[in-house]
Amino acid sequence: MTILNLGILAHVDAGKTSLTERLLHTAGVIDDIGSVDDGSTQTDTLELERRRGITIKSAVVSFTLNGRIVNLIDTPGHPDFIAEVERSLAVLDAAVLVVSAVEGVQAQTRVLARTLHRLRIPTLIFVNKVDRGGARFTGVLDEIATRISPAIIPMSRVGRIGTRDATVHGDVDLIRLADHDDAVLAALVEDRPAPPIRVRDRVHPVYFGSAITGAGIDDLVDGITRLLPSAPGDAGRPPAGTIFKVERGPAGERIAYLRMVDGTLRVRDTLGGDRVTGIEVFADGATRACGAITAGQIGRLRGLGSARVGDDFSVRPAAARPAQFAPPTLETAVVASRPAERGALHAALTELAEQDPLINLRQDDERQEVYVSLYGEVQKEVVEATLAEQYGLRVSFRETTTLHVERVLGVGAAVEFNKVEPNPFLATIGLRVTPAPVGAGVSFGLAVEPGSMPAAFFTAVEQTVHETLRQGLRGWPVPDCTVVMTHSGYSARQSHSHAIFDKSMSSTAGDFRNLTPLVLMTALQRAGTEIREPIHAFRAEVPADTVPAVLPVLARLRAVPLATESTIVSGEIPAAQVHALQRRLPGVTRGEGVVESAFDHYAPVRGPAPVRERTGPDPLDRKEYLLRVLRRTGAAAGTR
Repeated sequence: MTILNLGILAHVDAGKTSLTERLLHTAGVIDDIGSVDDGSTQTDTLELERRRGITIKSAVVSFTLNGRIVNLIDTPGHPDFIAEVERSLAVLDAAVLVVSAVEGVQAQTRVLARTLHRLRIPTLIFVNKVDRGGARFTGVLDEIATRISPAIIPMSRVGRIGTRDATVHGDVDLIRLADHDDAVLAALVEDRPAPPIRVRDRVHPVYFGSAITGAGIDDLVDGITRLLPSAPGDAGRPPAGTIFKVERGPAGERIAYLRMVDGTLRVRDTLGGDRVTGIEVFADGATRACGAITAGQIGRLRGLGSARVGDDFSVRPAAARPAQFAPPTLETAVVASRPAERGALHAALTELAEQDPLINLRQDDERQEVYVSLYGEVQKEVVEATLAEQYGLRVSFRETTTLHVERVLGVGAAVEFNKVEPNPFLATIGLRVTPAPVGAGVSFGLAVEPGSMPAAFFTAVEQTVHETLRQGLRGWPVPDCTVVMTHSGYSARQSHSHAIFDKSMSSTAGDFRNLTPLVLMTALQRAGTEIREPIHAFRAEVPADTVPAVLPVLARLRAVPLATESTIVSGEIPAAQVHALQRRLPGVTRGEGVVESAFDHYAPVRGPAPVRERTGPDPLDRKEYLLRVLRRTGAAAGTR
């Protein structure tokens, strides 16, 4: 049988988890459909998910539909957990984007749709909740066409929409299909049957229905099994795959969720230095132990102690997908309620960061605080509840602050030579910093011969470059730049006569780790940086007569209206002001105003540049840095 790895994506409360339940019921995996409100669904397994009625972690469930194996990935809908969605995108063959027939196309719907479109992931659209009061047919289709894609093909009609008795009938709109498919147009002109819809060509079939009543589900199942492509891959190729989720088992062991792209991986095979000790593949609503996992399958692997979310092994370049969503734009300090539990808190947060790397831990040893990056306040509540329920830790949070970034402005270079004052370390390091395009990330290269010194020393410099750039000249991350090593040198391994290795005469990786921040920050000072803040694109729907009252509110919040059309005001607003806008808008719109927003870009800060307090030794203060580093390493300046 063919395999389809299918994602269910939606704005929160559109009904994607209920749709997952309905598909499981249709496939015969479950006898009774669970309820999100009652906390009885198959995929929301965390106690916190059941209590809050939202999906927090992506979940995989497998079943068979019309002779086809479907590995369905239910993803979170709340924007605070967009990182979970991003990790799932790397393993999808196709997707179903769920839209509410009542609320229509919402902020998160548009973010997801743009990403699916950019990645060319074949996508069906399912308009859910046709049985709810206020459900719409033509209005929702118009919203999808204008706010998601004009290339849509309605696949059904709805009778008695907005009532519990709503019915759905399959009815392909061939005229609209012909607008997007020349082969269909030719068939209509020649009065012959239309060819199959080609979902791969970015045409999105739109199905209507209700996950609760089951109306329209058979048509959707037909679309899933007939129109969406099977998982590519060749079992005869060398093993290749992507780890998209990591969790801890009952005994604390690490469990890695893996999508195999090519080849076969067996128990006792080695992966990244770890030996696979167990494999479970998803099948028939559960998992079953097996000796191997092959191309197209999704499974859970044990024994991969060093596995990290996003790890790829031997993945073909075309199969690897870069990050698609913006990084977190908020940060807060997590403080243990009991000082004696600070160590346990750090260990717990480290485990959580294994599951969600974008938490991005930042340790402040002086203040005994740990900082975490967040997408929103709901995520903070989830972190607090998880620490309490899974680790028995009570915590509090400092005020949430907005995360800025530092963009490199020009080119800067610096070098310090081995055994030349004021350098106390046995290392020569020269670095050149240049700007990189937005979204390019930090790259490290060599302008020296790779064999000019041991590989471990180059590795130490590269790792320290990435770590140092987490705090730029004013303490903010430096996200996009190129760093090139221009000078290198070391003291070869030496010892006194008839004595053992003497590190006071010989370079170690520690010399390169300790010197790199000093050189890099000097280069960065010469290049210069600019502080930028996150900016959201917003769209506010307000009564037409309240627009004159809304505009001054936007001005006070530093928002820039870019378009005003009757009842719609859209534009840009600093991320730090989004919550304030959400609070103030109802007051000037008789409670009728609705605003949606999503991260759009970073823009230069107007006014004084904000500074983030640094953690760890400060390489911008050379004297203080050397005192702390040399004290920590047990060395002293001038002893070499």
